[in-house]
Amino acid sequence: MTAEILDCAITAAEGQLGDMRADVDHATRGSVVTAYRGKSGAPFGMITAMAAALAGAEAERIELWREFGCTFGILWQIFNDQEDITSGRNEDLSNGTVTYLFACALEAAPLESRERILDLHADARTSAASRSALTGLLLAPAVLRLYEEDISTFRGEASRSTRTTSVLRPGTTTTLPMADRDRQSTQAPACTARVRYANSCSTLLYRHRVARLTAATPPGAHWR
Repeated sequence: MTAEILDCAITAAEGQLGDMRADVDHATRGSVVTAYRGKSGAPFGMITAMAAALAGAEAERIELWREFGCTFGILWQIFNDQEDITSGRNEDLSNGTVTYLFACALEAAPLESRERILDLHADARTSAASRSALTGLLLAPAVLRLYEEDISTFRGEASRSTRTTSVLRPGTTTTLPMADRDRQSTQAPACTARVRYANSCSTLLYRHRVARLTAATPPGAHWR
């Protein structure tokens, strides 16, 4: 357990530093996910891996739970970023943080709009007008479509992880059908509960995030 905590601390610190030192001009969704996987994925991955280990899971399943935790951590960080922008706090824009939504905006923007986005991002640290203008671009329909598609992908990865880590047939790596898992619930109630809880959290997180972003989209938001 000590090794888990130390590994998490190192990976999370590296992710946080990567987030703080992000190259705005060359930011991509991939580079942002790398930072998120470290600073947020590592702590969640540590928690789920430690829980699996304490529950007596074998090494393969511990790693599968770790992967679920990492993916859930990425989703949680995206959710946290979204709460910042939809609440109007805009701390990320004021701090010059490169968020996943910002990376989506850069990749979705026409070439002629890219410089404007970068200029607004630089000015957003000190200008309320720039923060407002940049928010409008971040919530443009083209950006939100890309954003929602990626969230669906992450959510699918998390869901597949929980299905794979559900109750296994003794001596095999084949997951039990749902009916069999229900019959086996008396043998592994904690595992079944974790699977259901994880799926519920993932679903609620996704629905809430999309609903909040849709509500925050300014009428007529577009590239200009």
